[in-house]
Amino acid sequence: MNTRFTLVLVALIIGFGGVFWFNKNKQAGTTNSSNVQPTNHIKGEGKSGVTLVEYGDFECPACWQYEPLVTQLYEKYQKEIFFQFRHFPLTQIHQHALAGHRAAEAASKQGKFWEMHDILFLRGHQKDTEGKVRDTEWTATNSPASFFEQYAQNLGLDVPKFKADMSSAEVNDLINADKDAGNKLGLTGTPSFVLNGKKIDSPRDLDSFSKIIDAAIAATKKT
Repeated sequence: MNTRFTLVLVALIIGFGGVFWFNKNKQAGTTNSSNVQPTNHIKGEGKSGVTLVEYGDFECPACWQYEPLVTQLYEKYQKEIFFQFRHFPLTQIHQHALAGHRAAEAASKQGKFWEMHDILFLRGHQKDTEGKVRDTEWTATNSPASFFEQYAQNLGLDVPKFKADMSSAEVNDLINADKDAGNKLGLTGTPSFVLNGKKIDSPRDLDSFSKIIDAAIAATKKT
């Protein structure tokens, strides 16, 4: 692949709005040698039996841009379907991604996964006056640990326990288990969505996403 073709390809990806950040290589260190099961961070009532799983990266600008849409989906379908989040940090292109996911999983140990999930996205990116996504707080620093500890304190967590869990092998294994599950599905970037076990092309708006979810709900009613 020559340099000119590479630049054209990058320009095309950016031209599509920067929605997806791709990791062409399998994630380093994703082997789950301890046979730990993937995480089970779920919200919603799931009355229809349909589950939407997002494989995300807290440092990924595209995931941040998708958050308002995911929130709209939750508000619309929280009674009908389950919403699940799994870790898929793109460590080869996002230097603090793994640390961010450790923070979320450590918060989960004290029952605050979704709260930390929301803070990490809220505090990680913003749009500048030209509408371009820029890093903020923990994604923009060389040492994000102090931000994570402040977030934990704001959530009322036991901070010493939070710090210990962040650095634990158990938390690392859980993140790797999620990454392994994503790799087995053939996922290469974030955000990636899996509906009832099948990867879907990520819709760009509420109506498009709703049609896919409605079809899945209808299909469960027929069985």
